[in-house]
Amino acid sequence: MKLAVLNPGGNDPEQHFPDFAGAPDGNTHAPVNFHGFAACTGGGFYRKEAAIPADTKHVVLLLRHDLKACRQALIDLRGEKKTVAISFKEAGAFQIAELLANTNKLRLVTEICERADGAIATTPDLVPFLTGCGARTVEFIPTPYPVEDPRWNFAQPIEERRGIFIGTREFNTPSRNHLAALIGMRYLCEAMQEPVTVFNMDGWGGRRLLAGLRYPEPLLRVVQGRKAYPDYLKLVARHKIVFQLDASAVPGQVAGDALLCRVPCIGGNGTTERLVFPNLCGHGRTHEQLFDLTARLLEHPHDCKALTIEAEELANNRLSFGRAARQLEEFFNRIAR
Repeated sequence: MKLAVLNPGGNDPEQHFPDFAGAPDGNTHAPVNFHGFAACTGGGFYRKEAAIPADTKHVVLLLRHDLKACRQALIDLRGEKKTVAISFKEAGAFQIAELLANTNKLRLVTEICERADGAIATTPDLVPFLTGCGARTVEFIPTPYPVEDPRWNFAQPIEERRGIFIGTREFNTPSRNHLAALIGMRYLCEAMQEPVTVFNMDGWGGRRLLAGLRYPEPLLRVVQGRKAYPDYLKLVARHKIVFQLDASAVPGQVAGDALLCRVPCIGGNGTTERLVFPNLCGHGRTHEQLFDLTARLLEHPHDCKALTIEAEELANNRLSFGRAARQLEEFFNRIAR
């Protein structure tokens, strides 16, 4: 089954995945998030419904801010006898709250859910919400990662790794707790003389905030601006631990990135965190417990290796490309009937 993922009027260009995950390439979108749904089935990612091939019968329609365009795309796709499952493009708790900030948008979401053949929840928290909005059939399917593809294994030797990578980036989203992670990590890193790496995506304002943390200069490594995804993963892979305090209930790309690098991810309550790093995630743990876990892993680096082996095994069973492709095919066959 080749799956089409449609993001009506979105910014990401049309992209095809004949080689499934393909080789890492900084010039195209990586096969993660909803591009992963297309890639794991050898399908395509589209921004116009007219571009979807006639012989591709199964479509995931992404709901975004322009809900009227999403509704029209659904009507057109159903008119072409395609089986359509809807899903929220941005699935974090605060992102859903922003999308449904008024009654008109809630009405549109409810109408779309009732018209669609089914719905895919990329976080377990969205299952009852989509059901309540009228979706006929709802399936929890996490966004996959190509963990079984050796081209996407960015692991580095453990003895060559150093420091802690802060996985979040957004200073201005309260539920990300980005600044709190940096503040709390300062004292631990001073005590253990481990450097911290953080991205600054906010230019001068971000530099000012980071300077206000008063890290000892050798212990704070700031990366300015964006990197191509493969280069970003190579950077992450050089660290002992990925750390975050994100409480946004997102699908969990921070943990997914750590997984591709075979680096333990501590903190975060996203889906990937819960499925792949259940003994390290922030779901049900206090910030103090997460900092204690970080200190323990820095003191016992061999535990990091055991945890990454466990994470890889869990990922193969729960969110590999093979697992997601089987789930998607079974789900679409069911709702098509």
